[in-house]
Amino acid sequence: MMNQTNSKPRILTGDTPTGGLHIGHYAGSLEMRVAMQDEYDCFFLIANHHALSTRAQETKDVAADCVNIVKDWVSVGMDPNRSTFVLQSEVPAIAELTWYFAMLLGYGRLMKNPTIKDEIRVKGLGDTYSFGFLMYAVGQIADILCFKAHAVPVGEDQIPHIEMTREVARRFNQLYCGVDPQTEDADYVQAGGLFPIPEAKVGRVARLAGIDGKQKMSKSLGNAILLSDMPKEVKKKCNRIFTGRGTMDDPPVMENNTVIEYLRAFHPDQSRVDELVEQYAKSELGDGHLKKEASETINALLEPMRERRAKLTDDDARDIIKSGSAKANAFAEQTLWEAKQAMGFDFHPRKLVIE
Repeated sequence: MMNQTNSKPRILTGDTPTGGLHIGHYAGSLEMRVAMQDEYDCFFLIANHHALSTRAQETKDVAADCVNIVKDWVSVGMDPNRSTFVLQSEVPAIAELTWYFAMLLGYGRLMKNPTIKDEIRVKGLGDTYSFGFLMYAVGQIADILCFKAHAVPVGEDQIPHIEMTREVARRFNQLYCGVDPQTEDADYVQAGGLFPIPEAKVGRVARLAGIDGKQKMSKSLGNAILLSDMPKEVKKKCNRIFTGRGTMDDPPVMENNTVIEYLRAFHPDQSRVDELVEQYAKSELGDGHLKKEASETINALLEPMRERRAKLTDDDARDIIKSGSAKANAFAEQTLWEAKQAMGFDFHPRKLVIE
């Protein structure tokens, strides 16, 4: 089995394949992942099982989106030679650990997770969601603990998921590894626990509004500027940004103004933004001027990403998935075996490989 010893702390984070990542993902997590690649042992997960929680009828589309996520990742500077890109469905140990962890998490606790409640509301699922939709939250716990992650770069809305993961890690370590419940989180492994208690790392922009100025940016809501958008599409979308004004005769809305939010998030010269905002507040500049500045700023950010993305073929992306998943599979199998040993379920060792 794979040697899991590494002097670097480990991170696990990833994305659900939904058709394309956007600038909210970049500011919230992707740029942080790029910066962490030398300091951390990085595992980046393509959560295609989780995608089925709302796209069970679209398996071929989900498969295509897995390839697109790899292209998005490489385009922003995530490097498969320095990090491990993992396809969730190619690591069966994750699914098995999901089952074990589900036994340590009460249904009532799961349903109190505000992120799950918010997803049900925003996606308009009502009471029609599948059992798999709830199970994916347990699957996220298995994703993280399977790779013994010390930290998880996430958006602010994902913090409740990380807290559930921390609870399950403590519970497993106490129940099956004999760790004293009074142990400090940072000392669980030293005290004999199998799983570190992971910490959430939130990006510099915890939540980026969509161009509708209402909901969080999301491709499924049609309010996102994608990393793969061409310059004309970015300009078109920026022109549609809702700034809060009812009519152009109304005074400028300064609070929760989405176009100002984008300039604050992405413009390389914040003193320039200060000047623009001051002029805008005095009605010396209109919405159109700020939208033009936002469009130029975002296109400047995306241009090197477009260049890197154009060099990567679908076959290249599939090769990256294969090699990363082979490494991840070996790591996860060892974690699963150690978990089974702790539980007394270690009947026969096994070895799974990707051909």
